[in-house]
Amino acid sequence: MYSMEARLQKLFDDATHIVFLTGAGVSTPSGIPDYRSKNGLYTGHRNAEYYLSHQCLAQEPDTFYDYVKQNLYYPEAQPNVIHQKQAALTQQNRATVITQNIDNLYREAGCQHLVEFHGNLYNVYCQVCGATVDWHDYLKDPHHDVDGGWLRPDVVLYDEGLNTLNVQRAVAAMGAADLVVIVGTSMRVYPFAGLLDYRNAQAPVVVINQEKLELGMPIDMVQADATQFFTELQV
Repeated sequence: MYSMEARLQKLFDDATHIVFLTGAGVSTPSGIPDYRSKNGLYTGHRNAEYYLSHQCLAQEPDTFYDYVKQNLYYPEAQPNVIHQKQAALTQQNRATVITQNIDNLYREAGCQHLVEFHGNLYNVYCQVCGATVDWHDYLKDPHHDVDGGWLRPDVVLYDEGLNTLNVQRAVAAMGAADLVVIVGTSMRVYPFAGLLDYRNAQAPVVVINQEKLELGMPIDMVQADATQFFTELQV
């Protein structure tokens, strides 16, 4: 009889269309705080959801800029083994990563088939002319030096809709999946959590998370440190 570790390894070995659904817990080993844990971003800031809203950006752009600059950017952070192993599977054309994370670490790891469901902090543009601006310049000054327009990161804020193409790509990947792997997320944030409704019903679902999840479907639950799991996973 297979041990659980061997059985999960075989699931990965046999799969040709893995979909990783990932959240902030993937990046905490890289030194980036999550949102809702004891030491998370939202815990220390009572009005965090307002500061990350379109309303704040529109009405108090200075407040929005100060909050984002001080709390979201970690340019020195490096991809960890979770990013690296998942990226390796995408480079083999065997996996797609759909992430809630906006920290750019999957790109740094060389991830090939990547859906950044909530955008990317390091893609910055001018709200007046639409021009792309280097994020280094944004962290120095939130105004476009060409026309004075307010710059913003291309991330989905509260009160904003999702990028339609990202949703379409995510739904298509879920429908084609022969293995779904949830890593480092509570799966409580919608519409991201709703992607499970579009999965191939025949695909096994594996959850690798510190917090036990109840998803209302059969799952293999690995309640453990994802860093250890991916260190041991052969790809």
